[in-house]
Amino acid sequence: FISIQDVFEASVRKKQFVKKTSEAFLPTEFGDFRIIGFENSLDQGEHFAVVKGDISAGEVHVRIHSECVTGDVFHSLKCDCRDQLVQSLRQIESIKKGIVIYLRQEGRGIGITNKIKTYCLQEKGLDTYDANIAIGRKADERDYAVAAQILNALNVKDIVLLTNNPQKIEGLKQYGVHVKKRVEISGQITSTNEHYILSKIKRFHHDITVPTSKK
Repeated sequence: FISIQDVFEASVRKKQFVKKTSEAFLPTEFGDFRIIGFENSLDQGEHFAVVKGDISAGEVHVRIHSECVTGDVFHSLKCDCRDQLVQSLRQIESIKKGIVIYLRQEGRGIGITNKIKTYCLQEKGLDTYDANIAIGRKADERDYAVAAQILNALNVKDIVLLTNNPQKIEGLKQYGVHVKKRVEISGQITSTNEHYILSKIKRFHHDITVPTSKK
């Protein structure tokens, strides 16, 4: 029996649906990068890559970062998403080589409006896992086919993945990406985001080293 998912995975491995279309210089507070845009006929999302140095050979450090407008843009204290993004950019800048792939998968793929709904439920005591389920969505609806296609479009074969999420590794491998090793990229745990981070460890099985002290 061949499932629809099997057919989809095979198609992503064989055909290129994401193609590089534009590139520009991107100076940031973390260093100078290049930002690359893509034509995307896979899910039509406007995903992009921020690149440092020569990625044409050898291992490349890669952060696949799912959009978190509340954290990344508004610096929300509910999560550690911005911390992870900042740490990734700083680490890539320090070694002068790497990629941040920014996927437009807000709220683990449920979108900003649904994410706000889950915030309301979290204020009533649900964790981030159960809040998604309570509004009729999966705990995590993200897919990494586009990320795999972006890496292929950039001719990157072997990666060192900056993540705490084992499911992200498996999600990339199913589309043919070779993850040579994983590097932890944890954000700071505080009294505000502690429940959120602990739920990632307990419910999503993220591999996170919990600091002994909090702000």
